[in-house]
Amino acid sequence: MCRNIRTLHNFEPHATSDEVYAAALQYVRKIVGTTKPSQANAEAFDRAVEEVAHTTQHLLDALVTNAPAKNREVEAEKRRARYEARA
Repeated sequence: MCRNIRTLHNFEPHATSDEVYAAALQYVRKIVGTTKPSQANAEAFDRAVEEVAHTTQHLLDALVTNAPAKNREVEAEKRRARYEARA
């Protein structure tokens, strides 16, 4: 998985629409292989981001779990520790 795409499921509070959109944007960028599409492809790129974000939100709304919700700060600290170990 792309390191820039974060897990959004099972957090309290739930993922915001901005977080879902950011993940969708990163996903589409990864698939397309560019961070900014050409003018000719901008409409298709933007539409893909919107559709992926919409579908992702539906997925997150439909998922159920019995596991306790994760803490964003604890997970962020784990990411920082993994980053430090790689550096």
